[in-house]
Order: sequence, then structure tokens, then C-alpha cells
Amino acid sequence: MMVGREKQVDLFCPASVFHYLCTLKMRTNRYNKDRYDHYEVREEAPLLEWLLGNLKQSKTKTKATLQGRGIKVNGKTVTQFDFLLQPGMKVSVSQTKKNDQFKSRYVKIVYEDQYLVVVEKNVGILSMAAGHKSLNVKSVLDDYFQKSRQKCRAHVVHRLDRDTSGLMVYAKDMQTEQILEHEWHDIVYDRRYVAVVCGEMEENEGTIANWLKDNKAYVTYSSPVDNGGKYAVTHFFVLDRTVDYSLVEFRLETGRKNQIRVHAADMGHPVCGDVKYGNGADPLHRLCLHAFLLCFYHPITHERMEFETPIPTTFRSLF
Repeated sequence: MMVGREKQVDLFCPASVFHYLCTLKMRTNRYNKDRYDHYEVREEAPLLEWLLGNLKQSKTKTKATLQGRGIKVNGKTVTQFDFLLQPGMKVSVSQTKKNDQFKSRYVKIVYEDQYLVVVEKNVGILSMAAGHKSLNVKSVLDDYFQKSRQKCRAHVVHRLDRDTSGLMVYAKDMQTEQILEHEWHDIVYDRRYVAVVCGEMEENEGTIANWLKDNKAYVTYSSPVDNGGKYAVTHFFVLDRTVDYSLVEFRLETGRKNQIRVHAADMGHPVCGDVKYGNGADPLHRLCLHAFLLCFYHPITHERMEFETPIPTTFRSLF
């Protein structure tokens, strides 16, 4: 039996047939693993824009291929979404590559470029280290950067509490971190959370504003007048309600420590599962607070970046 240019196989020898099939499978797997489609660039364009306009696949898959180091330009792997393509350049697109270098039960990479990374954090993990062995997103990302041979570190820009889930952004260099930190309120133009709160909310929407300050026990408390703390403004909109719980969207105008949790408690409807400011109600055995929307201007390219995650199904299950 001859297949292509393969050597002849003795069909009456099981060992010979088995060895041939194994060899053929290994070569086929190797071929599939390294399979690329090749294109020639006709006109100048940023890489991601060009990919979205020329590939017959979804935007999500295209971004995943780019983030997973599955795009080559003139034979060199490129992950920079705004890399400027010139006419005559050769673009190679992997049909199998995806970001399999990053695996974590606590963190999901939503977007990545050479300047920053946007992640979705699960409950039970800190935003940054609070001890030598504490589980935190920064360490998880630093480990990923090292394994993927990226010469960068994760720089903390903002934080979510350990038991709050949702979207976060980390800078990959000091310049980007400094811009995000010092111009945060100008760069971030929309940031929203969804929460399950105790009881049936009376109003459909509204705003709560007061001053927040920590006491000596590091518990944040509010005051209707200036108490030397920081002014905090939270807008709320009720999405659903029962006699026991309400599903509420919160939009932050300011970003203070424990702002939503304190303001929810101020309204008489604390966040479910909140052991610090709650009333003991814990239907889902977690803090029912999730950062589901994050919109900002890219600190380097100034592009509008908008990310949204679904409301947790466990939240929905209560309604």
C-alpha cells in the first residue's frame, strides 16, 4: 500500500501497520498545528482593522487569534492590534492558534494588546498581593507574561474587592500605568455594576450622594455633610425585583472604597452576601456584586474601548 510518498507498508504485519498509522497521525497533527492561511496586503491599514475586513470569521475569533500569537507579518509574530500594515506585506493567519498559554479558574483575559490587558475577575481572588502567598490577579498575569515571553509586568490601576467579580484593566508598562492612574476620571467614561440587594426597592431609579470616610477599624461610613472624607455619587436603576430581592444596576460617578456597598446599605437595601455592611441575607453564598461594564479611552491610541460581560446567571436565577 502506497500513500503519497510514504514507504510501502506490509499489510500482513500488524506492527508495521500500527507504526505507519501512528507516524501518519503525528505528521497530520503537526501539519494541522502549523496550518496558516496567507494573504498579501493591498493597502495601508492597522492590523486589526485589516483582519476584520479581510477574514471570513467573527470579530471574537479574530481577536482571540491575534491575542494568541496566531498572526504573522512577513514571517514575524505580531500581537499589536494597531500595527501598521503596508502594501506588499505578507500576513499569515493561524487556523488553530488561540491563547492556550493562559489558564486560570479565577481570571479570564477579555482583551490584550502591547500596552494593557482587560480581564474578568472571579470571586475569591484579590486584585493585587496583600501577603506573601495571597492569591491575586497581578501575580496570575505576571506568571502568564513570563510564560508567554512578554517582557512586561502587570501594573495595578484600580481594584475590585476579593469577593466582587467583573472587569478590570491592568497596564503592561509604567508609562501606560501613569496615564491611567493620573487621568482615570477623564479616560474612563462609563463604569457599571450589577448587584442583588436585599428587599424590594421602592424607587425605579435615582441617585445617592454623600461623603465617605473610614473609621479606625477601616470600615467606611457615610455622612450627609462634609466629614473630611471623599464625596461619592452613585446612580442606580432597578432591573428586576421580587418581595425578597432586587436586581439593580449601579453607575459610578466617583470611585470610592466600598462605595456601592455603603450606598446600598444607606438606602436600606444592602448587597446580598455582604458580611461587612449587610443584614445577613446570603442567598447565593457570595457577595452579589459584579462589575459588568467598563468603557474607557485607550491611554495610548485614544481609541474607545468598551467591554461588557453578562449578568451572572446565579443573579438571574433569583428572579
